[in-house]
Amino acid sequence: MASDTLAPVGRPHRVAVLALDGVIPFELGIAQRIFGLARDEHRRPLYEVVTCSVRPPGPVATDADFEILVGHGPEALATADTVVVPASYELGPVYEEGVLTAELAAALALVRPGTRLVAICTGGFVLAAAGCLDGRPATTHWASAEHFQRLFPKVRVDADVLFVDDGDVLTSAGVAAGIDLCVHIVRRDHGTAVANEVARRTVVPPHRDGGQAQYIERPVPDPQQSSTTAAR
Repeated sequence: MASDTLAPVGRPHRVAVLALDGVIPFELGIAQRIFGLARDEHRRPLYEVVTCSVRPPGPVATDADFEILVGHGPEALATADTVVVPASYELGPVYEEGVLTAELAAALALVRPGTRLVAICTGGFVLAAAGCLDGRPATTHWASAEHFQRLFPKVRVDADVLFVDDGDVLTSAGVAAGIDLCVHIVRRDHGTAVANEVARRTVVPPHRDGGQAQYIERPVPDPQQSSTTAAR
């Protein structure tokens, strides 16, 4: 099914990924990897993915022992068809008080009405603090769900699912669930064949239903044999 958020004919759908201080590198890279692999039948890219910051281009701290150099400032948000907010660990006011910093609020104000919004893991705290999730269903990492609901009581939090598609606003559970969400978006925008090819290239399941449980509490048995399969 084609999405009503697709870019105008003649150019790829533009995805802006907002890299905030303390961003988790794994989750930051999900959008670039998944959307960046999507191609049409002529092998032309279906998405253009840019990474941006709330400040002018420059270094952004991660939660790892390295920084990343971001080539776009907040103005990239104004040109996006989809904005993706991955999780980060240095947003005290957002996570503790449920309010945006002035810098982040100014950046989000550049997002055009009708732009599709996507949050991966605790990136949902940013969308909730901006009021984008009021009255909507949403999810986040199961370990943060209770705090998320207390902080944002207007959000209908579902802590048991991998992702929630609410049309123009989509949220995912933690870490690898962001992959499931992005593959789902490709499928929604361009169909099963394109999404399956992206999944095949990234060696991930082509489909995990959004309603699937985030985790199953059962012990994993000790391996009884080699973890590698026989060569064919």
